Amino acid sequence: MDRPPLRTIAVVGLGTMGTGIADILARAGREVIGIDTNEAAARQAVVALESSTARSVERERMTQSERRETLARFRTFSGLEAAAEADLVIEVVPEDYDTKCQVFAELDTVVKPDTILATGTNALSVTRLAADSDRPERVLGLHFFNPAPAMKLVEIVSSVLTSPQAVAAVTELARELGKDPIAVGDRPGFVADGLLFGYLNQAAAMYESRYATREDIDSAMKLGCGLPMGPLALLDLIGIDTARTVLEAMYEQSHDRLHAPAPVLRQLSEAGLTGRKAGRGFYTYAAPGSAEVVPDALTPDPAARRGAGRQVAEVGVVGSGTMAGGIAEVFAKAGYRTVLAARSEQKAQTAKERVARSLERSVTKGRMTAEDRDATLALITPAGSLDALGTADLVVEAVAEELGVKRQLFQRLDEVCKPGAVLATTTSSLPVVACARATSRPQDVIGMHFFNPAPAMKLVEVVSTVLTAGEARATVREICAKIRKHPVDCGDRAGFIVNALLFPYLNNAVKMLQDHYASLDDIDAAMKLGGGYPMGPFELLDVVGLDVSLAIERVLHEEFRDPGLAPAPLLEHLVAAGCLGRKTGRGFREYARR
Repeated sequence: MDRPPLRTIAVVGLGTMGTGIADILARAGREVIGIDTNEAAARQAVVALESSTARSVERERMTQSERRETLARFRTFSGLEAAAEADLVIEVVPEDYDTKCQVFAELDTVVKPDTILATGTNALSVTRLAADSDRPERVLGLHFFNPAPAMKLVEIVSSVLTSPQAVAAVTELARELGKDPIAVGDRPGFVADGLLFGYLNQAAAMYESRYATREDIDSAMKLGCGLPMGPLALLDLIGIDTARTVLEAMYEQSHDRLHAPAPVLRQLSEAGLTGRKAGRGFYTYAAPGSAEVVPDALTPDPAARRGAGRQVAEVGVVGSGTMAGGIAEVFAKAGYRTVLAARSEQKAQTAKERVARSLERSVTKGRMTAEDRDATLALITPAGSLDALGTADLVVEAVAEELGVKRQLFQRLDEVCKPGAVLATTTSSLPVVACARATSRPQDVIGMHFFNPAPAMKLVEVVSTVLTAGEARATVREICAKIRKHPVDCGDRAGFIVNALLFPYLNNAVKMLQDHYASLDDIDAAMKLGGGYPMGPFELLDVVGLDVSLAIERVLHEEFRDPGLAPAPLLEHLVAAGCLGRKTGRGFREYARR
């Protein structure tokens, strides 16, 4: 027999998440019983609903009559006995097992026999909570994402004890609330947080090692990956203590060192510097609960980064592929005389023609005038020999990602380029110092990692080796400002900032799929809807190319020797089978042949 609809719902815990869930439910016509032992929190929840519904009326998203009805459906209480008539109880109390267990034990004595009990945990064991309940078959996880009214994803977590009828009822409710539910099993972090928190932990460890500043780490991931927030700012928003709890639970199950909380998370938590809610975490905020970041002792001084760079009037770009053409376009648009050198005149001319087509698209879309297009093209000189780079002040190579090829190129650049010219490599995974050592001027060699497509992507990772001169680094930073790119400084180690954080996350998604924990589509949906990612991990892997991804993951594993970074066997098998992503018509998904 089908269950009756879940009409009366109790929300236990009226913090930010509980209040958001109550808001959604009341708007959807449910009778909502808000419960919090803190009367101030209960009052604030009422005020929050009054404010949000008033804004909806102002924006003509609901009428005054609908607002009155919504507010009338939300009542608050201080004791759990108020949940007696609820069809569903959702607890969102602090992420502490003993606290949640106490709530569930008391609810067992209060609610109706067929009431479903849902925990909002994202780290603790749903199975353990269910096993300690008198009604384990009616206990499940219902994980909303913050802010609950805006975020579409809801993870519905079943234990081995959960009845299918309870899952079906809550899934139907989620759909009626306008959410996208995905069904997952009981393991710490579930899908979205299971992938997200490993990435956040690595970012914290990267910051702790002083490899890059907090600002550069966050800017790199926003600009290089299109993420809505950088990882350290996101940790401050989530709460550093909360993140530590989730990671501890993940590590307890996985024993993967990548899930062992970075020591800085413990240090900040124990110091009470738990993020926005405390007014200070990785960043300092105007006040507890404020989103406004204010300068502190760690805020970089722009003047300290300036330094005296070298004059650059002419730029050389080596290569004939998409990246080389894109970089040449960037420099020419900024007014630099640009030599585009390839292995033959024909290849160089073809690369310039590719730039011309790109610029024509910009004219068609109204982003530039025909006159600007012609002026930009006139600044690009194709050349079939590296000898044409003799007068360049900066040379950027964008040839094949093979160390032998790059070292041979740098030996040749050392011969043809004038003294003082800065020589830059766009490598995304190879050691910059190996290119530098191929020359007699390692102090002038630096990494200048553009992202694809170069004309559109704002980020450039500026990679200094132990041999790079400060003057060369200053030159590249000044150039980045002139070509309207955002530079981030980092050292010469595998993956730099972006790939060192991105590819372990992608690799973990493949492991999750090969373990049959969740489907490919559900994992992609979870990261887009729950994490705000522009693409799901499998969409991105297919775009990047599985062979390219595997090569980067192997480099990371070889550099850091961490077992958790070893490429997932499923990825290796797909590459061995020639399933490389969109470019071959098949990767994790199949694509129509062009």
